Amino acid sequence: MLFFRSLIIVTFIFSSIIAYAQTDSLKSEIEKYLLTRKAEVGVSAMSLETGESLTIGNEKHYPMQSVYKFHLALALLDQVDKGKFTLDLKIKISKKDLKPKTWSPLRDKYPKGKVELTLAEILNYTISQSDNNGCDILFKLIGGPKVVHDYIQDLGFKDVSIQATEAEMHKSDKAQFTNWTTPKTTVKLLEKYYLKNILSKSSFDFLLQAMINTTTGPDRIKGQLPDSAIVAHKTGSSGADRKGITAACNDIGIVTLPNGWHFAIAVFVTNSKEDDDANARIIADIAKMCWEYYKQSK
Repeated sequence: MLFFRSLIIVTFIFSSIIAYAQTDSLKSEIEKYLLTRKAEVGVSAMSLETGESLTIGNEKHYPMQSVYKFHLALALLDQVDKGKFTLDLKIKISKKDLKPKTWSPLRDKYPKGKVELTLAEILNYTISQSDNNGCDILFKLIGGPKVVHDYIQDLGFKDVSIQATEAEMHKSDKAQFTNWTTPKTTVKLLEKYYLKNILSKSSFDFLLQAMINTTTGPDRIKGQLPDSAIVAHKTGSSGADRKGITAACNDIGIVTLPNGWHFAIAVFVTNSKEDDDANARIIADIAKMCWEYYKQSK
């Protein structure tokens, strides 16, 4: 019996060494790929079934841009679960809520405002279509960015800062850098959302479907994956400044593998001299490498 237990322990240790050696090879592959890219890139990925993970460039604070709408949705849905709000809550939207010169399918559909939409509808605009006006309407409802910041901090994540609304980021380029995180923290937050029941099942399902329905960034995490791949994700984008430098081209999400397992991934591209297509391709290439590795996990 003692020999049998020892054999199990040795087998487990040996298997773990092989698994993490393979993860190291994936990390090395990504690091080699990034050597020729004119950008600073942070990457983290984790199998949600085995815990195998890798992280690159975690020492930097990456501006999130619209990635933080995922954090906002978590905080709001937590308050739904606690009975403060309901998803069918009607919210009045006036024309002054619909700021011009910002990404807003919501404003495009209701240019004069004067409409009542449910919390669920505004959340779907904010997550699935990354609507900036929808985001700020929700920040106003919840009590501002600090409420979201404190909620995420209370979950145990300290390498996150949420300080500025979309309107504030549009007024000052510097404001975007007050909304930052690290790739490892982001993947750990995705893991907590997916595995740790921090939301009720109905709220979890609502957010997951909204992320699966995301229409922004089809050329990022999803860019080189099979059309049948299920990807629940949230993008973030800054565009390039006058010098052609992009502060943020991001995508985070949970990918379902052919065997039904999942991996969480976060890729943040910052201080990039590449063009928009190249920035998106960096994310797509890394996601494909992770897909090829994790789909072989057992």
